[in-house]
Amino acid sequence: MFRRREPVPFAFIAEADKYRSNVTPPPRERASVSEIAGRWLIGLTVVAGLAGSLLFGMPALSQNQSPAQSQQSEASNSR
Repeated sequence: MFRRREPVPFAFIAEADKYRSNVTPPPRERASVSEIAGRWLIGLTVVAGLAGSLLFGMPALSQNQSPAQSQQSEASNSR
């Protein structure tokens, strides 16, 4: 349904700036030493995890294995 919008007088819009609040918010609390150390520890843990996954994942992603080498079990050799 369509709502009927009533026109707003221009004077009302012009006076709206007069009623804005001039109260400033309180300053942010400073982080304690333990909070800063905890953030650093979490960051270092994430970075170490990413570096470790690259370190251990790169050999699995390398394509320098030749397809001529096939793995055979010892059971198939004794037949």
